Amino acid sequence: MILKRLLLFIFIFLYTFYEDWLPTPSCTVVPGANNQQIHRAQVEDDLKVMMVADLMLSGHETGSGYLDLHFKDFYFSRFFRKSFEFLKPDMLIVLGDVSSQGSEMSQRKWSYVVQEFYSLLGPFLDLPYHVVPGDKDIGECGRLNEFSANKITRSFPGLDAAGCGAFDIGNVNFVSLNSVALLCGNNDLRFSVEKALERERIELQTDNEHETNVINESSGIKIPKYESNWRENTMLSGSGPVLLLHFPLHQSTNSVRDENSGSMHDRSETLKNRQQIGDGPYELSQTLPSNATEYIFHTLRPRMIFSAHTQTFSDRIHPDGTREIVVPAMSWDGGKKPAFVAVTFRRNGTTAIVSHCKLAGKLHVLVLYISLFFVFILTVQTSLRS
Repeated sequence: MILKRLLLFIFIFLYTFYEDWLPTPSCTVVPGANNQQIHRAQVEDDLKVMMVADLMLSGHETGSGYLDLHFKDFYFSRFFRKSFEFLKPDMLIVLGDVSSQGSEMSQRKWSYVVQEFYSLLGPFLDLPYHVVPGDKDIGECGRLNEFSANKITRSFPGLDAAGCGAFDIGNVNFVSLNSVALLCGNNDLRFSVEKALERERIELQTDNEHETNVINESSGIKIPKYESNWRENTMLSGSGPVLLLHFPLHQSTNSVRDENSGSMHDRSETLKNRQQIGDGPYELSQTLPSNATEYIFHTLRPRMIFSAHTQTFSDRIHPDGTREIVVPAMSWDGGKKPAFVAVTFRRNGTTAIVSHCKLAGKLHVLVLYISLFFVFILTVQTSLRS
């Protein structure tokens, strides 16, 4: 009788642990320039965004094993649900690589990936969400065009034919780019992305000039009429939108925070010699080339940047002071723990509090499942003997 009660207690404990604790994320606020904002009470106008990347979904018709098709999907849906309950976000952003091999899939197989994606989201389906194209979603430069990209642009809201988007949520303006195309040389899709960049620059600059004129007119200051040139940008650094893209920007500064140690280390030597890839093997590059990075900074003047692709978290400061957060992979691939980033944009429109959130690894989940199963079997056997 005592053994039966003990086993029953262990089973209930493990089951409660499995249900409540294991799928719940562990989040740590990342130190930044605005630490004084962290402990201030959140207000209704704050915007809370959950950012994930590299889901690497395979779909149900790609020959994956039972573990991938059932166990992984089931448990990741629990991760999303618990993260939603824990964070109570206002929006979800996916920074590319929804699929593990989407560029090679037929339209029919891709539809299974989309179904798998929606089944994972659960409560997030009621929230605004935005998906950025990744290299595994749309393919390599040699085959990259609007036709190859239309699987993802038609499947998810807010993307134009080039895989770019722009939207406002609360007091925050977001711009997303198809950064995969920017790694290619004379490619039509890359030219479409550059046109989208120029359209966004003109709109942002027009809004900025209007606000400046209103301020100056109200203060009685008379300024000369601006003579526009489409290549010029009068916006101040950091005054543009929050930039979303899959590939990180070229990094020429030594201010990079490492995921494991939390310390700042020098990355300039490994990145400073990157060149435009052209039609070559772009998968060897972990960042956008320097010329594309400079063009983006000149065109958008982003206030903050969120990227992915490297599958590990990092916190970077560019030479002009712009902060770039690289979002880790929300995947069990590579034996790493899945992780994501939670961001609170404060209502003043300039402050963002970033949290790095980690979830349980595959090994921990499997050990708990096995332990739960054996304790259940022992409990049943003990009950039958008594």
